[in-house]
Amino acid sequence: MSGYARYFNERHARKGTLFQGRTKRILIANEAHFLYVLHYIHLNALDDLPGFTKWRERDKGGIPNLKIALEHLRKDRWSSYQDYCGIHNFPSILTKTLFEDRHGDYETALREYLKDRTSENLEPGLLEY
Repeated sequence: MSGYARYFNERHARKGTLFQGRTKRILIANEAHFLYVLHYIHLNALDDLPGFTKWRERDKGGIPNLKIALEHLRKDRWSSYQDYCGIHNFPSILTKTLFEDRHGDYETALREYLKDRTSENLEPGLLEY
């Protein structure tokens, strides 16, 4: 058990791993799911932005402003997004080889993925009956 986990458990009179019961494992069964995982990890930072609470929804409109979303991701110091875009943030501790050959230009790949989830590309009247 690491030092912090031991301290936390002693302080709160508990036992077990630090994140016991708070993690979820999902089997990645196909290539599309595998490629989506990296986007999902990086997009978690959007939870911090006001108005972006629905980014996980599959319908268009979950990302109200693509430019603001991408700027936020580029400024997130604690994300590996910058490293995947070629900006050295955590290069000494990050191994990108698992995803590097799959996405090519990662910044462009994520932007294209997000375009499908933004309300900016909706045609006027498209949602009207």
